[in-house]
Amino acid sequence: MGVGNVYIVVVSVIVASLSWAVDACPPSERAALLAFKAALHEPYLGIFNSWTGTDCCKNWYGISCDQETHRVADINLRGESEDPIFEKAHRTGYMTGYISPAICKLPRLSSVTIADWKGITGEIPKCITSLPFLRILDLIGNRISGELPADIGRLHRLTVLNVADNLISGRIPTSLTNLSSLMHLDLRNNRISGSLPRDFHRLVMLSRALLSRNQISGTIPAAISRIYRLADLDLSLNRLSGSIPESLGKMAVLATLNLDGNFISGNIPATLVNSAIGNLNLSRNALTGRIPDVFDTRSYFTVLDLSYNRLSGPIPKSISSASYIGHLDLSHNHLCGRIPSGSPFDHLEASSFAYNACLCGKPLKAC
Repeated sequence: MGVGNVYIVVVSVIVASLSWAVDACPPSERAALLAFKAALHEPYLGIFNSWTGTDCCKNWYGISCDQETHRVADINLRGESEDPIFEKAHRTGYMTGYISPAICKLPRLSSVTIADWKGITGEIPKCITSLPFLRILDLIGNRISGELPADIGRLHRLTVLNVADNLISGRIPTSLTNLSSLMHLDLRNNRISGSLPRDFHRLVMLSRALLSRNQISGTIPAAISRIYRLADLDLSLNRLSGSIPESLGKMAVLATLNLDGNFISGNIPATLVNSAIGNLNLSRNALTGRIPDVFDTRSYFTVLDLSYNRLSGPIPKSISSASYIGHLDLSHNHLCGRIPSGSPFDHLEASSFAYNACLCGKPLKAC
């Protein structure tokens, strides 16, 4: 073969390799996805049938790539979807198996959604904390067990961590408070125990913290009130004790505070009554003392539930000064005296006041 022909062959090889780099995903990432697929079994919908050919960036169901680099950027596999595959089958998805550590061989991953498959077991691969560009980790609605990776705080770009409705146990890792970009934290309905990290307030970008239906114990850190953007805080159905920090009622944008179903004691802080909170559920605790008589025009509640506590004294007359109270439940306490007349009491049923010491007046019996 002449020198010219050798040159042509070399150039052709280089051009071919460059063409691959531009037009297809790297073979190593294709191999990683196939290893990921091999650990899962989806018997009904055939969502993996499209995972064929050399280019995993082209028409592989649930896979998206960066348009410039052709590296795998997103895995989006949701078992409850409006995709035609699901509509045609007239069913939601069901998948078994586990999440393979092969997923960690996709170094440019930005989002991982493997949600609502009901049957996926195993643990979250510990190596997932080595993915430097990961912004979304959504594993809701499976049967994943084990603990959250201890060094999850390495994922500095993470904005969404959703592992709700699984079987995750152990404590909340202390490193989680290093996630300074985290906006949405959903750990609901797991088996997480231990106390909230003392420096939970370091999650400065957090807007939603949903941790209900776990086994979290200890007290509510007052420093949570330093999370300026926090709008929804749900710590219901845990094992929390101690008192409610007064500072929670001074938060600028906190709109929902659910603390029901714990062992919280002490008085209701007056700050909660005329705050930005519009959905306040403190039911099924051990709260004592009187309902604060400081309601005013700033008090606007779609829900105000104080039932199943040990509250005493009268219903405060200032409640009539509230701008709005949609659902009010004061039942199962030790309240006494005449139920005030007018709004919001004129649209409430007897069940809102039942099982108290000596309340009387409409809608209960006359005084």
